[in-house]
Amino acid sequence: MWVLVKTLEWATIRIEKGVKKPQPQMLKIPAANGIIERDETPMEKEIAGLHRMEFRFSDIFYFCRKGFEAIVEDEVTQRFSSEELVSWNLLTRTNVNFHYVSLRLTVVWVIGVMVRYCFLLPLRFTLAAIGITSMIVGTTVVGQLPNGSLKNYLSEVVHLTCSRILVRALSGTIHYHNKENKPQKGGICVANHTSPIDAIILTNDGCYAMVGQVHGGLMGVIQRATVKACPHVWFERSEIKDRHLVTKRLREHVADKNKLPILIFPEGTCINNTSVMMFKKGSFEIGGTIYPVAIKYDPQFGDAFWNSSKYNIVSYLLRIMTSWAIVCHVWYMPPMVRKEGEDAVQFANRVRSAIARQGGLTELPWDGGLKRAKVKDSFKEEQQKNYSKMLVRNGSQGNLPAGTESD
Repeated sequence: MWVLVKTLEWATIRIEKGVKKPQPQMLKIPAANGIIERDETPMEKEIAGLHRMEFRFSDIFYFCRKGFEAIVEDEVTQRFSSEELVSWNLLTRTNVNFHYVSLRLTVVWVIGVMVRYCFLLPLRFTLAAIGITSMIVGTTVVGQLPNGSLKNYLSEVVHLTCSRILVRALSGTIHYHNKENKPQKGGICVANHTSPIDAIILTNDGCYAMVGQVHGGLMGVIQRATVKACPHVWFERSEIKDRHLVTKRLREHVADKNKLPILIFPEGTCINNTSVMMFKKGSFEIGGTIYPVAIKYDPQFGDAFWNSSKYNIVSYLLRIMTSWAIVCHVWYMPPMVRKEGEDAVQFANRVRSAIARQGGLTELPWDGGLKRAKVKDSFKEEQQKNYSKMLVRNGSQGNLPAGTESD
């Protein structure tokens, strides 16, 4: 790992030297994850500054600028694509400034391709096949045993062993923090969602009851085998739309303090690990204790984010298994319970804020479903109302005579 880090640093230095060479008509693009540089001042403060005096025609340029920023690059859709890297990780060209620099750097990149595809990929594929086969066979055998402590013990051994094999198949280096806060039986574990491998990352350190929709193919075979040995909660496609049925089954699971904690990703879709988006309130209506978990990947060694709009699951797994490694940090956070007078939405927002702070992620109020759906009219109306309130409030304050205050 140390040799790889030093190689990446050397490659980055070579690229930076190449970029510094004078190139006519070359646009200077910031290294940050974005194509425009925004003013981070809150809109309320900027509007207040505009209304210190009477209205001027030039004030409209501020709103024009905000509109252009939203059109060119809004803060939501960029979360559904891979984050821009400051340095090249010898995997893909992650910055438009990166181009051919030198023969030595090209040779290093070619050697890296050969190592990743000719050595690491076959080894990882073999380990993944062993892990998946062991999972199917092991859980099927354990599932034939009568319910009891022996079955539960053997089920946990099989799940942990197979999960650890699968993590090795990804060359995973996982750093777990605050293990004293690990989710307990009868609780609900909620985490931010970046990739399908999030579940494997967490089950590498403990067992959970999964919640999800019934699938076909290989995934369906794994689901049918594992549910025999562990009380996972799988729903048919017709059932997943029935919120009351889903809530009822989850409440029954949580009510049994001998069952494994439920693992839920309340965002409902994969986000590129730079932010945390709106948590669906259903997970917080069940009751019981919530155990928040923050997951943060290091993109320097490989991009764990699954852009399902661009790559199917096979292409994604190929990209993952041909990266250098999967490095991430997992923080177990103190359990949280719903406060008196707090509704499910407020509770979900409080948990989301805690996860964002711990993982160093940006907190966004938008629904991750915007990846594939249009913005709801209710969302537009809410933003319009907030915008109007800011204009009216600051406008009335700006027109008051000196020395007076508004109620």
